[in-house]
Amino acid sequence: MLLLPKMSVAHGRETSLPCVSRATPWGPMCIIFFKFDPRPVSKNAYRLILAANRDEFYHRPSRAADFWGNNNEVLSGLDMEEGKEGGTWLGINTRGKLAALTNYLQPRLDRDARGRGELVAQFLTSDMDSLSYLKKVSAEGHLYNGFNLIAADLSTEKGDVICYYGNRGEREPVALAPGTYGLSNALLETPWRKLCFGKRLFLEAVERGQALPKDALAAQLLDVLNNEEAQLPDPAIEDQGREYVQPILSKYAAVCVRCPDYGTRTNTVILVDADGHVTFTERSMLGTDPSCWETSTHEFRLQS
Repeated sequence: MLLLPKMSVAHGRETSLPCVSRATPWGPMCIIFFKFDPRPVSKNAYRLILAANRDEFYHRPSRAADFWGNNNEVLSGLDMEEGKEGGTWLGINTRGKLAALTNYLQPRLDRDARGRGELVAQFLTSDMDSLSYLKKVSAEGHLYNGFNLIAADLSTEKGDVICYYGNRGEREPVALAPGTYGLSNALLETPWRKLCFGKRLFLEAVERGQALPKDALAAQLLDVLNNEEAQLPDPAIEDQGREYVQPILSKYAAVCVRCPDYGTRTNTVILVDADGHVTFTERSMLGTDPSCWETSTHEFRLQS
């Protein structure tokens, strides 16, 4: 099945919102925008442009993006929470395998469910193609709390393939048609207001960035990821998250979430050009201070 797309700085401290409990049932959240064009007309265009936020408790230990695994071929941040060590939310390897995860907003979590971060790490270190891997994951989807998983095989020789599976949606994964997509904490392309707003900003930044150097494009995409304008009202978020999302709704309804002890901790921009050159830019919060950030960039050429 081929799924077609729908058409369509540092931060200061927040003190006005009550703290989010570590036991919050819906868990960490993220948002992802990506444009997929496996055969760009212009040699200066990009096969993939991806911009993503990771939202998490500030005290949850993690490592910034770096290379790891056999022959240091995998590039990603890593979760270092006890019992979840080695999981990740977004990564790419030098063979062109890319994966990204978001959690599905649900009022109650199964505390005995398997850790979702393993889904990305396992794909990045496997030899399975993206669709086969997601079919395997779909057979075990009931073992996890709600999630969305993007898996891709980026190959200059064979052509790029990007697939999607969400365990709260259709039973079978789908291969995505070229286009622009948004993914938050509902199923792919669910029109939450913050997703539609962020997708529009993303497309505007991509359009403006066509004639810009890649570092300038990355900077514009980072600006999109740091937009804190709440997109309210949004009955869809309230209906899905029910009473559990209400305490942070005014902050959660923005592309960039900023609460006293929970919020956007990592911005990531991945650019893959027509020749398979990858630029991976990560802006990450230092420690638990949302006013202190550092930015790093890794570059390499795909081996496929």
